[in-house]
Amino acid sequence: MDTFSAAVMLFLIMDPLGNLPIFSSILCHIEPKKRRRVLIRELVFALIIMMSFLFAGEAILNFLNLRTESVSIAGGIILFLIAIRMIFPQPGGVVGLAAGEEPFIVPMAIPLMAGPSVLAALILLAHTDSDRMLDWTIALLAAWGVSAVILLFYKVFTKVLGEKGLTAVERLMGMVLVMISVQMFLDGIANYMAHMSQSTP
Repeated sequence: MDTFSAAVMLFLIMDPLGNLPIFSSILCHIEPKKRRRVLIRELVFALIIMMSFLFAGEAILNFLNLRTESVSIAGGIILFLIAIRMIFPQPGGVVGLAAGEEPFIVPMAIPLMAGPSVLAALILLAHTDSDRMLDWTIALLAAWGVSAVILLFYKVFTKVLGEKGLTAVERLMGMVLVMISVQMFLDGIANYMAHMSQSTP
């Protein structure tokens, strides 16, 4: 895989367009003057986390005695809870924050931006071809940069769609997230069962 292909793959997995309704729903409960600062902070946190997994993800999981299946299962559970709140809105938005309360790392940085699929892909890239870490770093920065620009201009998309349109998109994305979260969970379970069956004599 070349650098461009890796960047496109990571961008598609990050899915900034799909995250727009969720980010907008979270940010609308924060004071307008703080929204951009919060968004930039969460994007930077996501980049730091993804860089950490690219260079040390496999070592971190080994140190904690965790397998990549754990990342998939945990991410699936978190996404499922977020999706339920998107489909059935509650006061405080999809993460149940009080008006004016800022999200911190969860759920914007993790798992929405730096989700289990992205982290697993980064670990896989580093594991399969560790001699090309510069290429993978450039690919990650490119994918993150384009995603960040899209999310920073979420207001433009909000104006185009309108309040009702954004609500409809949010409900639709909630349904999609339910399916994605269940798939993540099932993939984690399937990979774990396959690993256990291979290790059993």
